[in-house]
Amino acid sequence: MKLVKAHSLPFDVTRYTGVLPELDELFELITIMGDKGKVKLLGEIEHSNRHFPLIGLTIGTEDKTAPTFGLFAGVHGLERIGSQVLLAYLRTFLNLLQWDKNTQDILQRTRFVLIPVINPVGMFLKRRSNGNGVDLMRNAPVKADKISPFSFYGGHRISSRLPWYQGVENSPMELEAEVLCNFVKEEVFSSQLAISVDVHSGYGTKDRFWFPYAKTRNPFKNISEALGLKTLLDKTYPNHIYKVEPQSNQYVTHGDLWDFLYDQHSSLENNRLFLPFCLEMGSWLWIKKNFRQAFSILGVFNPIATHRLQRTLRRHIHLFDFLLRAVQSPGSWAEIPSTEKLLLRKQALDLWYED
Repeated sequence: MKLVKAHSLPFDVTRYTGVLPELDELFELITIMGDKGKVKLLGEIEHSNRHFPLIGLTIGTEDKTAPTFGLFAGVHGLERIGSQVLLAYLRTFLNLLQWDKNTQDILQRTRFVLIPVINPVGMFLKRRSNGNGVDLMRNAPVKADKISPFSFYGGHRISSRLPWYQGVENSPMELEAEVLCNFVKEEVFSSQLAISVDVHSGYGTKDRFWFPYAKTRNPFKNISEALGLKTLLDKTYPNHIYKVEPQSNQYVTHGDLWDFLYDQHSSLENNRLFLPFCLEMGSWLWIKKNFRQAFSILGVFNPIATHRLQRTLRRHIHLFDFLLRAVQSPGSWAEIPSTEKLLLRKQALDLWYED
């Protein structure tokens, strides 16, 4: 995968324009970015005589050991609002980059990496899965423990006609999932400190900020750092809207891509820290305010009214800015004395794993 400047793209944009409005907006933002970032054509999918690109962006220092913040969206094609929220933040960030010296200085020592639309075919078809009927967030070679064999929601291998289909057992991951994993390994794994956020919607009436694991209710290795970051968020934005917790506090699933990536990163046995989060925007609140949305396939997962869409697009800018700052300033939440880290671990166990 060759890094190229935005003004000399490795693909013909006209090949992909007019297929998805989210892709068209991404191409516009790439123009705004100019030579301040780099673009990768990570892959291409052909479906229904149309071509869909998988595009990754990297902005900031080329030192891959530098602090890294990653944003990803569009894993589930029905959850278009995830890509729209990411693109709205990217637009704000790129315009700041044109004139704000602080943003320019930040990128001298930090990396910002993104895949804004991971499942363009699913988005085009208005369905959760990709073009092969596979739920990408159930597609990694990860087996959950203590999950009922009748839990379709947790992933199954019965048929691609049913939602939450994992794919054929022991087969390679779907192209979109493989592209995402390879991009993260290449652009994130070398960082001394990295935080990523995968943006979703569709669960409950509250915006939840989930960390591993999805596969088990047992604690993951970095619960001290997760609580340290939550505590910093609570202090910095005491009126924030997020429920920070392990995803398994709500449900357990097979095949989670971020569980897979986190475990692969942990197996490297180095001193680097990688914290993958999932922002699950509570779409039930939009339905509660406009029950007619429940009768629309997109309305279940996306705000439809213009004012609610605008509110959602600006709602998470502070969170992303906070995380970008947090990867640069780990001293108050990640790089702490061992005794303090042990205390944080005990508090995290009491808070999230008391059962």
